Amino acid sequence: MALNVKPLRRILELEHKKGYPDSAVIGGLDRFLHQWVSQAIESITNPKLLSHFHKLNLVNSNYASLTTEQRRQWAEDMLGFLGELEHQGGESTTAKLMSPASPSVPVPRKSKATPSQSVNLPITAIKGISPNLANKFSKLGVKTIRDLLYFFPHRHLDYSQRKYISQLAEGEEETIIANVWQAQEVRLGGRRSTEAIVGDETGNVRVVWFNNPYLAKKLTTNTRVVVSGRVGLFNGRHVFQSPEWELVGDEDLIHTGRLVPLYPLTQGLRPRQVRKLMKGVIDQWAWQVTDFLPPEVKKRQSLLELSQAICQAHYPDDEALKTQARIRLAFDELFLLQLGVLSRKHDWQYSQPGNPFSVQGMLMDTFLESLPFELTPAQQKVLGELLADLQKSQPMSRLLQGEVGSGKTVVATALLLMAVANGYQGAFMAPTEILAEQHFTTICQLLSRLGHKDSGEDCLHSYSGFLSHPVTVALLIGDINLKSKQKLKQHILDGDIGVIIGTHALIQKGVEFHKLGLVVIDEQHRFGVTQRSALRQKGFNPHVLVMTATPIPRTLALTLYGDLDLSVIDQLPPGRQVVKTKWLKPGQRNSGYAFLHRQVAQGHQAFIICPLVEESEVIQARAAVAEYERLSREVFPNLRLGLLHGRMTAADKDKVMRRFRSGELDILVSTPVVEVGIDVPNATVMMVESADRFGLSQLHQFRGRVGRGPEQSYCMLLAQNPSEVG
Repeated sequence: MALNVKPLRRILELEHKKGYPDSAVIGGLDRFLHQWVSQAIESITNPKLLSHFHKLNLVNSNYASLTTEQRRQWAEDMLGFLGELEHQGGESTTAKLMSPASPSVPVPRKSKATPSQSVNLPITAIKGISPNLANKFSKLGVKTIRDLLYFFPHRHLDYSQRKYISQLAEGEEETIIANVWQAQEVRLGGRRSTEAIVGDETGNVRVVWFNNPYLAKKLTTNTRVVVSGRVGLFNGRHVFQSPEWELVGDEDLIHTGRLVPLYPLTQGLRPRQVRKLMKGVIDQWAWQVTDFLPPEVKKRQSLLELSQAICQAHYPDDEALKTQARIRLAFDELFLLQLGVLSRKHDWQYSQPGNPFSVQGMLMDTFLESLPFELTPAQQKVLGELLADLQKSQPMSRLLQGEVGSGKTVVATALLLMAVANGYQGAFMAPTEILAEQHFTTICQLLSRLGHKDSGEDCLHSYSGFLSHPVTVALLIGDINLKSKQKLKQHILDGDIGVIIGTHALIQKGVEFHKLGLVVIDEQHRFGVTQRSALRQKGFNPHVLVMTATPIPRTLALTLYGDLDLSVIDQLPPGRQVVKTKWLKPGQRNSGYAFLHRQVAQGHQAFIICPLVEESEVIQARAAVAEYERLSREVFPNLRLGLLHGRMTAADKDKVMRRFRSGELDILVSTPVVEVGIDVPNATVMMVESADRFGLSQLHQFRGRVGRGPEQSYCMLLAQNPSEVG
């Protein structure tokens, strides 16, 4: 009977590829050799080969005890012997290995195309990927070989720890190596399935594969298999139900006995099919991806080679290498992102000159003296940085970060005033109409203290007495009538309006500026790069200031917003107190309601935020409409409650907000529509339902709706059944 040397050859090649760690086969190479030797002795008939076989002393193999160099030499000798076995009676061949490789670096294979060309080929260039299969991958955004290499699993199942059958535990993900004693096709629940009994030296266990009758023919008696999956209990005995399985020594393990990747799928793609395909793609193509990082950077940061990182991200040898792969790939993403934003900053600031402003000190002093408060040292420092930027020939590009209530709007108003004094227009863009209206009101109040207000419409105010010409402030939002909107657009184009405050309406095609010199964007995280760029392009290289109340770590800010210089207002005005935040468990809900009731009894107001407008069968979360009715009826029947959500008309929303601001309502039940732009100094309590459904940025914005007055304020977060991530 001819001896099949292919499994052993593959194991030895894998050992070489991994650097000879004795991990290419579960249980170690010696265990595999003990089984392989018995077949080899019966199959070798050539006396010369038999003599060579006995010299190798495989019966008493001790590969595990050898040094790495000794293992390499032994593997070379063994591959030479296998070459002779494959050519019994013919010309002898010797398969020599190269020097030891780094762990899991794929062995290069010849390709007619250069590496950079190869990975950009469509995936149909890969053997086994038909146009039909390519269409399915296309739905997942995978079209080229490079896309496949970067098609990373969303997580891994840890099947790397082998257990004996006697050690199996119910409910755990386990891996065993066993012999098949019997396998047969059975009917389970009316479905054709396969049932097998497998065993090792410690016992036997039942394995069932539902809807897979064909496996009964593959799993012949004495076949040695690796089985990985969750252990269940049936009639008091352990059982594997539809686990992953592979033949021992058949090939490099893909589905079992290792960290097994779980890939995103779409209709028509099966887990085993994708895993097997990806393994072949990684082994053949990963080495062809060009590593763009300079060697000194990789050395300084202790980063893996790119090809090795790609391999380990898909099929990691262990958790440590998986982590190293994630670090390398994450470094690449942030490195390229930073290069991109820095390039954009360079192109914008140096390709064309900006519009340097002349800082008029007397006007600035007059404005600051007119304020009903003094700027904090942090505000003064930031204002100095911004005014210095305005005097440069390169356009300002700055991110202003400051806690809610730290005074960013006052600083922005000073810059807008300076733009008008230099003969330019200033645009102030906010993400919502409520916030735009609030900024319009605030800026008009500040300017009214500087000079006297001339007659004007609701959305157009003019102030004079502190410049040689009146300063006109306009509000441009979607909720003004068409006639007024057309009139405003013409005034903006003619240059009659100096400060324009609005929403996305500012970047619409019909809005043209006469001489835009300064752009201020509030809550910048609510706008995309394209939207910010669209407003910037309304002028000729205007100065740009973007503002956020969301705390961003400095290192992250310099990476994600590398095209922006960073200024931080790190002080609150005198009298402002830090909002106290507490997470309440489900059993503490009533104590939260009692606390809220006490705050209202002291004359304060409160918000209750719900993630949904109406109840959903799919999403388990509190809904504003139902919660408003329940709270009004059962919890706070003696208090005045209001309801606010995005499906209400603009008039109804405005009516509710006016009542809440004026104190006619004690509690406002709302959806995230209040995330930004609500300023009610008397509100001291914020209760957020289903808080785990919101991001940290949103929660920070919600909390910013309270603590806007001198009283101590509080934020309570409730989550019924928070997920691990939540």
